[in-house]
Amino acid sequence: MSRIKAIAPLGQQIWLDNLSRHLLESGELARWIAEDAIAGVTSNPAIFFNAIKNDAHYQGGLASLRQSPAEASPEQRFEALVLPDVRRACQLLRPVYDASQGQAGFVSFEVSPTLADDAAATLAAARRLWAEIGEANAMIKIPATPAGMQAISGAIADGINVNVTLIFSPAQLACVQAAYRAGIEQRFAAGLPVDRIASVASVFISRLDSLLDPQLPAELQGKTALAFAANEYARWQQQPALPGGARPQLLLWASTSSKNPAYRDVLYVEQLIGAGTVNTVPDATLAAFRDHGEAALTLPQQAAVAPAQLAALQERGIDLEQVGAELLAAGLKQFDEAFAKLLELVR
Repeated sequence: MSRIKAIAPLGQQIWLDNLSRHLLESGELARWIAEDAIAGVTSNPAIFFNAIKNDAHYQGGLASLRQSPAEASPEQRFEALVLPDVRRACQLLRPVYDASQGQAGFVSFEVSPTLADDAAATLAAARRLWAEIGEANAMIKIPATPAGMQAISGAIADGINVNVTLIFSPAQLACVQAAYRAGIEQRFAAGLPVDRIASVASVFISRLDSLLDPQLPAELQGKTALAFAANEYARWQQQPALPGGARPQLLLWASTSSKNPAYRDVLYVEQLIGAGTVNTVPDATLAAFRDHGEAALTLPQQAAVAPAQLAALQERGIDLEQVGAELLAAGLKQFDEAFAKLLELVR
């Protein structure tokens, strides 16, 4: 059995943190779904910028865009280029979605990062993209900003699957979970079905260690992100049930490539395996795990030591909420810059 596929029996879904026309046309994505049990796909502006810039399969599409009506905005041109690929990925993963009764097989596409502080515009974009993609296993990504929280509740109440992105701190995650619950309760109160709605809360992992490690002694380095994730997993397991048979919002580990070359290159995959979670993994980290990764149920052990690690941070005056706010601002800026470069490609 594939080393990656061996994770699935432990209850965790592995998603691919990449999407391009090459992956679809070459059959690579289909092969990874079959051989490695890849159960979903995530994308973001940086991923599509790299894909459109470097993937030869997009060059014909870019040429066609130059013939499109002059009044078409760069964002409309971008969506015209990539939404067909999102639909194809959804269709490729539809058997996974059906076999899991709608609990796996999702493909995420993000609303414009320029809307991060506008709740109404974010919700309108989520509704539009959901309708335009038109696949039951699509997920619309919404950033976990204060405005995003309002849009999340509205989208869930509308029956839209939501991937909440850029989560960096405990309080931020708690707000995301409350927004999901509010949307479910609103929809349930309206007499609408809630049992097929899916959502993931994307907790960013490696960036936390990258920021904090220089401030920590050697014995605490490379452990903060694992402790944060494991502590939240333990708390997630104690969540009260949702009404109407609604499913819990799953924790998804994002940014799981090892940024520090001193660390094992599959650190944030091997040490975050737990039932009921998702890990979205870039190609290079998937290849590394396929070669030498070890599948074992590790999150319960991480949860046991997490409180001591988090207490050590507090003793050093490190506030994860302040750190999270800094990382959120940096993440939004990074996505804004990638989106601007992306739109420049398709002008």
